[in-house]
Amino acid sequence: MRRPLAAIALALLCALSPGLAQAQDRSPAEVAAIRQAVFDGPGLPVLGNVRGDAVLVEFSDYNCGFCRKSAPEVAALLQSDPGLRLVVHEIPIFGEGSRFAAQAALAAQAQGKYAEFHRALMGMRGKAEKASVLRVAREVGLDVARLQRDMQAPEITARIERSLELADEIGLVGTPSFVAGKRAVFGYLGRDDLAGLVAEARAAK
Repeated sequence: MRRPLAAIALALLCALSPGLAQAQDRSPAEVAAIRQAVFDGPGLPVLGNVRGDAVLVEFSDYNCGFCRKSAPEVAALLQSDPGLRLVVHEIPIFGEGSRFAAQAALAAQAQGKYAEFHRALMGMRGKAEKASVLRVAREVGLDVARLQRDMQAPEITARIERSLELADEIGLVGTPSFVAGKRAVFGYLGRDDLAGLVAEARAAK
């Protein structure tokens, strides 16, 4: 179900807009740091055009049904908009299987297969848990032994924890949540609605 994040709009705007920083007792430097972490944090997976003129941010979980439903719509938007940069925050909020999947997805970056693995996990049937995630990893050609070693790296855990913290800091209430410019929408979005969100962000530049 799609619904605007009306209840958290003020928190989001205050977190992302320097002009509203004082409303949340945040300094301009703190606001800038939050914006940087949301839109361009170190090590975040990027799909689409890495130098695109517009950025769409997605907070998602591989065991979230509406994330999976949105995945082909996001893929279609990326295909139709060559100037779009998609930044993905892995926020595993549906249990240990979700956390295992998020760790594996981020670890796949070291093998250059994040995009393929991400799409496969979003398109899989059944729950994302250790056995199913490793099966999908093999199917997309990942070195599974290396993947499991890389998953234990402290920076993987730190990246997930930072994304979870950011979701709390800007008031997101669940997955999927999409952020572009100074707006966010929670829940399933079709390609046209996603395109509208991106177009609004472009127009506001």
